[in-house]
Amino acid sequence: MIPVLPSISVAFNATSAVLLIIGYRAIRRRDIIRHRRMMLSALASSTAFLTIYVINHALNGSTPYPFDDLSRPLYFIVLIPHIILATTMVPFIIAGVSMALTGNFARHARLMRWVFPVWTYVSATGVLVYLMLYIQPLIR
Repeated sequence: MIPVLPSISVAFNATSAVLLIIGYRAIRRRDIIRHRRMMLSALASSTAFLTIYVINHALNGSTPYPFDDLSRPLYFIVLIPHIILATTMVPFIIAGVSMALTGNFARHARLMRWVFPVWTYVSATGVLVYLMLYIQPLIR
């Protein structure tokens, strides 16, 4: 068991969310170079998160929600769409990045108009799930 892995993975998840928002703002301002840097950095951060997440689950299994109170349904309201969207968005992210890297910017923009908010949501709710699993028990 490596207890620090969830903390490392949530740092990458939070970083991804921030980079995605900065990258989005850059493209809205037509700063293509900054947009590219931020989005590729978000991709790298998300990839690092996923790698550590898989390693953590292979070594430690799933962490059960520690409370059986009114916060439990809220936890699952956050967790279930997070899992569904996280598992389905990876091919769309790959497709969108491929389109951008090959210069197919019109298709990239059309696809990422849908993928960006989902990717950002998944990154942000990943942080929320971490807080509910690992931090909330410490402050109760």
